Amino acid sequence: MASTDPLVKSNQVSIIGVPFNGGQPQKGVEKGPLRLVESGLAEQLQELGWQVDYEANEHIGELRPASDPDVMNLKQPKFVSAVTQNVAHQIHERAKQGKFVLTLGGDHSVALATVSGVFGSYPNACLVWVDAHADINTPEATDSGNIHGCPLSFLMGLSTDHPDFQWVKPVLKSNRLVYIGLRDLDSYEKKTIKSLGIKAFTMHHVDKYGIGKVVDMALDHVNPNRDLPIHLSFDVDALDPSVAPSTGTPVRGGLTFREGHYICEAIAETGLLVAADIMEVNPALEDEAAVAQTVQVGCSLARCCLGETLL
Repeated sequence: MASTDPLVKSNQVSIIGVPFNGGQPQKGVEKGPLRLVESGLAEQLQELGWQVDYEANEHIGELRPASDPDVMNLKQPKFVSAVTQNVAHQIHERAKQGKFVLTLGGDHSVALATVSGVFGSYPNACLVWVDAHADINTPEATDSGNIHGCPLSFLMGLSTDHPDFQWVKPVLKSNRLVYIGLRDLDSYEKKTIKSLGIKAFTMHHVDKYGIGKVVDMALDHVNPNRDLPIHLSFDVDALDPSVAPSTGTPVRGGLTFREGHYICEAIAETGLLVAADIMEVNPALEDEAAVAQTVQVGCSLARCCLGETLL
């Protein structure tokens, strides 16, 4: 049964913008948070009854070091570490205040901050990761060296010896993580998911069971008694590129518009959702119509996380 007593006790939502592109090579994703807010997201959430505060973090680029060479195969590690550590403290404080934390990325390396901050306040939380990609490569395993493909390896304690990420604690256990929407995995990631027994629902499972059953099975695994806080991290590339075209690593065959929104609606209905991330909206990659479509989808996903329903 879904909880009838929401864990977020206030009607306050803290929107945390993280205008950051350091975890991958494409410019533009740092513009995603502001575009989402300029499209009226805060006002839309106010119409749903939320008190909204917005922290833009527009000066985050000032944390970029003068020198940032590759270390242990990872690109821009000092910049990524400085930004995510800074934002992790911010998110932890807002969650501790009892606010719903809505983080707008930025690339998915920002999950180092969101998961660290949320789990710092809710150590018994579970994580629903909606993405085309598993983002669980280690520094040794990643071919690209882009940290947006590695955050979960740090958060799960699979990577512990990188000098720039010693601050990241292994807050996430394998039985508290579930994937939905995977369809582009490296061989190392496949082996890791299987060896650790991480529950993963690929697009094959969505096709086979339907999204309603997949969400039920996902929650049955990470939150069987429906009594644990839930953190949802949603990379818009989980959606098919026909739905959200303006993102950095699109992969055909993704979630439909309704499947993506159903995930957010169903998790919000549990009353257990305490934080959500909307990641990898990149307004610089497509024409204005495709950008506007992707931004609108990002806003509507966020609204569903915060209680918007069809009726």
